[in-house]
Amino acid sequence: MAEYSALSLAELDNRIAIARDNIRQLIEQAAAASGERNEERISERLAQQNAELDALSKARDALSVRR
Repeated sequence: MAEYSALSLAELDNRIAIARDNIRQLIEQAAAASGERNEERISERLAQQNAELDALSKARDALSVRR
């Protein structure tokens, strides 16, 4: 997982928005996907994006507490 502690609050907010949009798009793809292989690939990407979103949110919360 990437290190986010060096990012500013604005950068974290931007990356959080990107991760949320990626998750939304992956959910749309999953709804339209056919085939076990496609579903597995999308599921893996969703897990990655959710983990990144969680890490970004924690970094933003930590930065907010320090202010």
